Amino acid sequence: MKNKINSKVYIIGAGPGDPELLTVKAYKIIAQADVILYADSLVPKQILQNTRADAELVATGNKTLEEIVPLMIVRVQQGLSVVRLHSGDLTLYSAIAEQMRLLAEADIPFELIPGISAFQAAAAKLQTELTVPELVQTIILTRISGKASNVPEAEDLAALAAHKSSLCLYLAARHVEKSQEKLLEHYPSDTPVAVCYRVGWPDEKIWLVSLAEMAQVTRENNLIRTTLYLISPALKEVTEARSRLYHPEHSHLFRPNKSSMPSF
Repeated sequence: MKNKINSKVYIIGAGPGDPELLTVKAYKIIAQADVILYADSLVPKQILQNTRADAELVATGNKTLEEIVPLMIVRVQQGLSVVRLHSGDLTLYSAIAEQMRLLAEADIPFELIPGISAFQAAAAKLQTELTVPELVQTIILTRISGKASNVPEAEDLAALAAHKSSLCLYLAARHVEKSQEKLLEHYPSDTPVAVCYRVGWPDEKIWLVSLAEMAQVTRENNLIRTTLYLISPALKEVTEARSRLYHPEHSHLFRPNKSSMPSF
């Protein structure tokens, strides 16, 4: 396939793992790129199944920023198109801020292509809406402090749990007991929790348990990475709640209330 994309760095969110959940734009760019640097520990091989036969594929799981960014810079300076492929969506724990800063300092053009986050894919698999009228209207995306990053004190998990919202907890499997303890400070012990392992991968597994069982299920199944927790009252079966959006008594610009319309 003849390369039709520009010589620059395309920073792409690969989604949770299912190639069919790539955006159309991401798919087209990956299929045409000269060089693809991908986080092989988080991006499954099937995402790369339709790359060019002559594309340079560089796994970055064992590389540092000091190795990754110079390579991208050199390849763009050579007139090549470069994809920097991250898992999930770029706005969540993708460590792209420092990459963008270094690319900008080197006067290397780049473009961001968003992806689908694991929390969205997991909710879809669970056939769940995480914002249910009169039950929960807020979604919090967070993590617990670990080796790679410390969470600001104001964003401590217990403080966020106090909202009793739909909470999507990333990067916490290695600290599941600590996480469960903080969550139980505010959520009832029978609050539903979806333990989601490798969402979108061929070996995906999801357990729906109570908050009291969250740590036990994690340990029994040896989950230490690529695990997401959805904690939400919305995971309970809700039969009565209804949005006002499509209610016959609700009017808006595109659907005036018939009772208020003039008669002729």
